[in-house]
Amino acid sequence: MSITLNSGFKMPAIGLGVLDMEKDEIRDLMLGSIKIGYRHFDCAADYQNEAELGKALAEAVRTGLVKREELFITTKLWNSDHGHVIEACKDSLKKLQLDYLDLYLIHFPVATKHTGVGTTASALDDEGVLEIDTTITLETTWRAMEELVSMGLVRSIGISNYDIFLTRDCLAYSKVKPAVNQIETHPYFQRDSLVKFCQKHGICVTAHTPLGGAVANTEWFGSISCLADPVLKGLAEKYKRTVAQVVLRWGIQRNTVLIPKSTKVKRLEENFQVFDFKLADEDMALIKSIDRGQRNNQPTKFWGINPFA
Repeated sequence: MSITLNSGFKMPAIGLGVLDMEKDEIRDLMLGSIKIGYRHFDCAADYQNEAELGKALAEAVRTGLVKREELFITTKLWNSDHGHVIEACKDSLKKLQLDYLDLYLIHFPVATKHTGVGTTASALDDEGVLEIDTTITLETTWRAMEELVSMGLVRSIGISNYDIFLTRDCLAYSKVKPAVNQIETHPYFQRDSLVKFCQKHGICVTAHTPLGGAVANTEWFGSISCLADPVLKGLAEKYKRTVAQVVLRWGIQRNTVLIPKSTKVKRLEENFQVFDFKLADEDMALIKSIDRGQRNNQPTKFWGINPFA
């Protein structure tokens, strides 16, 4: 199953996020996931594992496991490279061993102090607060993103972690419209207004943290995982599925793209097995009722400033 982007290219509805994947485990995870059926992989310069991912993808193509044209590879521009978009994209392409990206996203709508292309550091001031660069506008960054399309380095461009107002502005000043807005959204943080706004204007929504971040976000931010919710557990029993499968199916029926992350083969398989059942309308409504407005991804912990304030 795939969604056709406003650029005309198709994006698989389920992908694999590679955030926090250990470098020494990426090869086996990537090759294993391709064998399961994954073709969409979501990475970022900030994850610091593009080179390892590139080696695994090159091996998969070289050995005939998959063709390059069957893959959909996303990576992201880090905050410190807003003034160096073309150089940053080329750096990612080199590490990924690719001639082009299927999708390139602005990771966050904020330019920060440049620390060197591809280094993805978040420079902090003496008070431990993120050094924001106030000389680079998001429109300037977007113009460079559009140039990447003209150069043939990127097929589709998009945004990430943009709210309604920033998304509206991007639509207003863009010549090449954003194909995707990748945001945190899950049953405890549904963001219906933003999702519907994007979809109304032809922007595909990709859900990062589609399962709520589970153990990782609980450890980092003390957030509560939706996977333990009694409503979702009840639906899992009803449909004879895992809670994660119910949550992912809910996301698919919202017409969003999902990029769950797992390093366990069994869960990789389960996360991909969500196309052979459908949630009833009343159960979609039931899930809608458990929204808590709970953002789990909190970069404030690392930046000393709340970027969503």
